[in-house]
Amino acid sequence: MPNDFQPNTNLNTNLTSNPTAAFIDDLAWRGLIHQCTDEQGLRAHVSSGVRRGYAGFDPTSDSLTIGNLVPLLMLARFQRAGHVPVALMGGATGLIGDPSGKSAERTLQTTERVAINVEGQRRVFERVLDFSIKGSHAPQLVNNIDWLGKLSFLDLLRDVGKHFSVNQMIQKDSVRDRLTQRDQGISYTEFSYMILQAYDFAHLYRTLGVTLQLGGSDQWGNITAGLDLSRKLANVEEASEVGESSKEHGSGAAAHAGPFGLTTPLITKSDGTKFGKSESGAVWCTADRTSSYALYQFWLNTADADVPKYLRTFTFLDRVAIEALEAQHATNPGERAAHRALAYEVTALLHGETESHLAEKAAKALFSGDIAGLPEATLNEAFANAPSTTHAKALLQNDGLPVIDVLIAAQVCASKGQAKEFLSTGAITINGRKVALGDSLKSADLLHGSLAAIRRGKKNWHLTRWA
Repeated sequence: MPNDFQPNTNLNTNLTSNPTAAFIDDLAWRGLIHQCTDEQGLRAHVSSGVRRGYAGFDPTSDSLTIGNLVPLLMLARFQRAGHVPVALMGGATGLIGDPSGKSAERTLQTTERVAINVEGQRRVFERVLDFSIKGSHAPQLVNNIDWLGKLSFLDLLRDVGKHFSVNQMIQKDSVRDRLTQRDQGISYTEFSYMILQAYDFAHLYRTLGVTLQLGGSDQWGNITAGLDLSRKLANVEEASEVGESSKEHGSGAAAHAGPFGLTTPLITKSDGTKFGKSESGAVWCTADRTSSYALYQFWLNTADADVPKYLRTFTFLDRVAIEALEAQHATNPGERAAHRALAYEVTALLHGETESHLAEKAAKALFSGDIAGLPEATLNEAFANAPSTTHAKALLQNDGLPVIDVLIAAQVCASKGQAKEFLSTGAITINGRKVALGDSLKSADLLHGSLAAIRRGKKNWHLTRWA
């Protein structure tokens, strides 16, 4: 990370007790507004008091991918603007599965699996949102199993289903696309997902005074359905009930305009490939799925054309800092200051500053070849995708094993002739130290008593483990 762009990891830094339209202005500058049900109305709404907004998360796994990070960061930006974020965990809707963006029916998960996934995802929410804030402005984690699980089928049909027109539902993208694919179609189960998500918004609107739903562009149909249902249910409730909710929560249905919906654009890559994928698969937000080093490397390897967009979308750096990084990159692209800032900021957000520093240090060490000072865990992370072999440590006793034999045993070189050629030209280093023909590898040369990283040229690494 460039010294003049230090990370801002104190989530309270940008919180304000005087919310303004700066929240909307910032989203607009970052390119994070795709659709909004009433942008001018929302602008006035968030400027006139502390509001509650929510985003829902599908518990298909016990972690979130970096694609899921976009709506979560929207909640964090909402919080930093002085409002109250509500993260909804889909303990009930996860049992059904959202058909949005899916070309085939999902495999239903068990109740136990969904509950495990909900708890696993909690780690990410607690990392990104600031839970040190207490009282009425504290962020909230809610699980829709708590209300949908109590709703009977008859109640759903009588009190909720009657407000939905099938004619309108089949026009939603998530449904229409599946209906036109005769080989797949859509089950009644997934068709009903929209009703459940809409009821989530109506429930939060009525009970918590939530007036804004945030989501990706693929959620537009579900969001607008939730807005419509919230209004319809509010109209049929007793005015006294709505008034009591308003008094209790300070921003209930009777005390404000709305509700509102806002979506973010689909995150894409300039080369047309799918965002959020690396050579080893999906990129996750938790270290048990994607290591700090792998996460850092993913962002460090971002294409030049995508860096400005990703800095705006995935970091809390302000406009001045981001535009300065862009200018710095334009002047000296080889320095990769913008890439390093992006990688550092996202890794620090999800894994902490210490892990981000280690990942940054490891990246620099692999580039320079000076890896001797890296912790063992970081070394293993850095070489997780590199070729590796295991050998008997007894071979390194006494005078050690000639490096020419090490290169053959590790299959770094195909023959002794090739090994001699590389050694004679100085193309081989072991643990950051250049080796020559006639040198040997000894037990004392191993890093952490068991590792020897062989580098051939600038980019070809091979990790040998000595047991």
